[in-house]
Amino acid sequence: MKLIIMTNTFYNPVATYYGYGGLAHLRELTENETVTLVTFPEARKLGLIEKIELLLGDRLIHIIEDVQPNPDVSHLKNTYEHFWNNFSECDTIVAVGGGSSIDTAKALIVGTETKSFESLLELLATGKKFTPASSKKLIAVPTTAGTGSEVTPWATIWDNKQQKKYSLHLDCTWPTAAIIDPDLMLTIPRSITIATGLDALSHALESIWNVNANPISDIFAISAIQEIFDVLPELSEDLLNADLRSRMALAAMKAGLAFSNTKTALAHSISYEMTLRHGLTHGIACSFTLPYVLGLAWGKNKSRDAVLEKIFGNDVQKAQIKLSSFLHLLGVKTEFSDYNVREEEKIEIVNYAMQGARGKNFIGATCI
Repeated sequence: MKLIIMTNTFYNPVATYYGYGGLAHLRELTENETVTLVTFPEARKLGLIEKIELLLGDRLIHIIEDVQPNPDVSHLKNTYEHFWNNFSECDTIVAVGGGSSIDTAKALIVGTETKSFESLLELLATGKKFTPASSKKLIAVPTTAGTGSEVTPWATIWDNKQQKKYSLHLDCTWPTAAIIDPDLMLTIPRSITIATGLDALSHALESIWNVNANPISDIFAISAIQEIFDVLPELSEDLLNADLRSRMALAAMKAGLAFSNTKTALAHSISYEMTLRHGLTHGIACSFTLPYVLGLAWGKNKSRDAVLEKIFGNDVQKAQIKLSSFLHLLGVKTEFSDYNVREEEKIEIVNYAMQGARGKNFIGATCI
C-alpha cells in the first residue's frame, strides 16, 4: 500500500516583538550597526524621531522623514539615489510608519550595481525575481494597525504618471525584525484607524479565498477577522483606549502573518485600479469590494467555503449583509457606483483585475 503524504507549509522568518514599550528593542537589534531611519513627515512633531534618536544615539546616521502616501517613482528616485550614493555604508534601515514608510524602506534596501533607481525599476518591470547587487537589513516598526507589511516581503511602488505599479518581492525584502508597539498607534486619527483596520480585514479575507491558502494561514486569518469585527467599531469611537489599540495591533499582525504566505487576491487587484483611476486610499480601495468578492468566492471551493462558514455561517446572502453592514457602520460605502464607477467600467476593472498577479490567486478567477 502506497503511503500518500499531504503536507502544508508555513514560512515566516521575521522576528516579531509585540507589546507596549516594544520600541526599546531597537537598541539591542541594532547593536554595533549604523542606521538610516525612514519615516513620515508628522513623525518629528509626534516625538517619534526624538525617541529613536535617544535610543540609537550616534548609530543613527541618516533620517528620511518625507515619505508620502503610496510611494511614487518621481519621489523615490532622489531618495533612493541619495541614500546609495551617500550612505551605502549603512548597515540597517529602520522603517517607522504605515505601509508607505515600510514599502519605501523595502525599495531602499535593494541595491543595484549602478546605484540608479532606474536600474531597480528595469529589474522590477520584468516581474521576475532577481539577485540584488547588495542589500541592507530592515527593521519594520508599524505605527498603524493594518499594513501587515512588517511581517511580509511585499512592497508596492507606484508610477502615477504612467498609471502603473511595480511589485517588489525578494528574499532580502523580508524584514529581519518587526516591532509592533501599540503605544505608537495611540495618536492615529479616526479615519486612518478605520482605513488601516479595514486593510487588515482585507488581508485576512484575501488569504482565505486564495489558491495558496492552507490550514496554518487559515488559523491566523480567522482569528484576525473575528477580532477586527469585535474591536474596530468600538475603537473607532474610543481612539485612546489602550486595550483596544493593543487588540487591534495584534489582529493586524495576525492578518499580516496569514497573507505573508498566500499573498493577496482579487480585492487587492481591484484596489490598484481604483487607486490609480479614482484616487481611493488603499484601505478603502481594498475593502469596499469585500462583500462583492465574498459573493464571487462562495461556492467555488468546498474547503474555502468551510473556512468562510466558520466566520459567517452557511448562508452567503446573510454573510454579504453582515460584511456590508460592518463596513457601513464604519462609514464605508460598498458599491462601485458610490465611487463614480459605472457598470461598464466596473466590469472592465474586475475582469482586468482577474488577470493580474493577485487576481490569479483568487479561487474564482474567471471573467464576469
